[in-house]
Amino acid sequence: MSFTFQGLIQYALYFGILLLLTKPLGLYMAKVYQGKKTFMEKSLGWLERLLYKIAGVDAKAEMNWRQYAVAVIMFSVGGFVLLYAILRLQGALPMNPQNFPGNSPDLAFNTAVSFITNTNWQSYGGESTMSYFSQMAGLTIQNFISAACGMAIVVALIRGFTRKKTNLIGNFWVDMIRTNLYILLPLSLILAVLLGSQGVVQTFNPNVTAPLIEKSVVEEKKDDKGVITQKADIVTEQSIAVGPVASQIAIKQLGTNGGGFFNANSAHPFENPTPFSSFLEMLAILLIPAALCYMFGVMVGDRRQGWALWIAMAVILLPMTLFCMGMEQHGNPNFSGLGIDQTAGNMEGKETRFGIANSAIWATVTTAASNGSVNAMHDSFTPLGGMVPMLMMQMSEVVFGGVGSGLYGMLAFVLVTVFIAGLMVGRTPEYLGKKIQAFEMKMVSIAILITPLVVLVGTAIAVVTEAGRAGIFNPGAQGFSEILYAFTSAGNNNGSAFAGLSANTPFYNTALGICMLFGRFWIIIPILAIAGSLAEKNTVPPSAGTLPTHTPLFIAVLVGTVIMVGVLTYIPAVALGPIAEHFNLLKH
Repeated sequence: MSFTFQGLIQYALYFGILLLLTKPLGLYMAKVYQGKKTFMEKSLGWLERLLYKIAGVDAKAEMNWRQYAVAVIMFSVGGFVLLYAILRLQGALPMNPQNFPGNSPDLAFNTAVSFITNTNWQSYGGESTMSYFSQMAGLTIQNFISAACGMAIVVALIRGFTRKKTNLIGNFWVDMIRTNLYILLPLSLILAVLLGSQGVVQTFNPNVTAPLIEKSVVEEKKDDKGVITQKADIVTEQSIAVGPVASQIAIKQLGTNGGGFFNANSAHPFENPTPFSSFLEMLAILLIPAALCYMFGVMVGDRRQGWALWIAMAVILLPMTLFCMGMEQHGNPNFSGLGIDQTAGNMEGKETRFGIANSAIWATVTTAASNGSVNAMHDSFTPLGGMVPMLMMQMSEVVFGGVGSGLYGMLAFVLVTVFIAGLMVGRTPEYLGKKIQAFEMKMVSIAILITPLVVLVGTAIAVVTEAGRAGIFNPGAQGFSEILYAFTSAGNNNGSAFAGLSANTPFYNTALGICMLFGRFWIIIPILAIAGSLAEKNTVPPSAGTLPTHTPLFIAVLVGTVIMVGVLTYIPAVALGPIAEHFNLLKH
């Protein structure tokens, strides 16, 4: 492995600024969820009350965990139906200057599921498939809503730790509305303006045409029967796609959604034109997940607990980021024998305006969080460099993770850790004064094991069926990696793609859509069940035998648990993909 001084400086600056922003944003979010007055309520409080009145929501009425879960699921079902209808009827809806037709049933299903589950997997090219109305009224709105759902659920879980002898964990409608009004909307407006200042486009005008300096000749094509399928033509101008981009990119990053306006995502110069815009977008990916850790500490009354989670996540993320950069900076070993200069490292699939260091940290961060946006093509990384984003997702997206989902996923691993530690010392496991018993461990087991199950079963089905193998463009270990990555991305609600896989087919659209649903809701329901169970329990005062959960020792055990439970499940599959490809490169 090799590193560059410039790359290390970029990483230090990135994580330093992220650390500085964690506390103030975490404090602010804690006030929002605790119902305390904030400066935003002076300007938006009237709108919050109006929304409650229109929706018929009693803001003071709370829900038990079953009612909360039903509200989440029904709200998501409603969002799916609405988005599916928009995509299917796109051709008849307004704001469609390119006259795009409606999506096919399987593509509309996959896209609608993808966006309501905060996955944002894209089997389509945004600028060539989606109208402005679909992008704004469909996809962007779901970017806000799905992110708010994840944040509401983690707040409900936190209330389970802080309350006692009650079956109430909050009101989903209140949590969701306050999340959007006071957190996601203001941050998105700020980021959209900053991105616009860097050249990210924001317009409702149709595509722009530009004359070509050199004319392009399109040759006549015929099929096997001699029928002309494409007439000869001379192309004198290029159509350049534009649209309301900055507004969508802001929430796609802040909400760890990742769905880009363009097919090339954040590698596209209209989504991400400058190194500064790249830094802003990358910072936005982890901004809320990092602040949620501190918010957790504030809300449970012990800020050390929040910092312990933050440190545990960083301890995993930093080495993985450096490893990815080192592999990409080292380059392709096959080129060394050919006398090719690899001073710049492996630049295949990367934008020269960003370089290797920026591409490597983005790839690691976007898959640590359930963001999935890309500024380089992961399929073009070296085998072990490309293994890093795959492993980050396979840790169940708990290394900062998605907004809300990353923290409640990490808290599930915390419960496993204290349970194991409790067994080792012969005491009933406790966390934050709550005993962790059989019911909680059953729910945690479901939440942790369901994702590997759907990923590995889905990958196996794709590999052994003709419909699954038909999508592989690259044979051998690389092709297997592409399938494994796709199902890992869908099952963990990430949304990034390894590329090289033809995924816009009925088989993959349906199979990946099902994986997204399982990966989202079969974790949400057990987490809410844990919240309800903990809220009903009394608090146990700490004693001499209580395991401290903010110490370096506990952080180390937690990191080990995440790696052992989260990653080792996938090691046999990973060995058949990127690891096998790495050794094949060395052999040749």
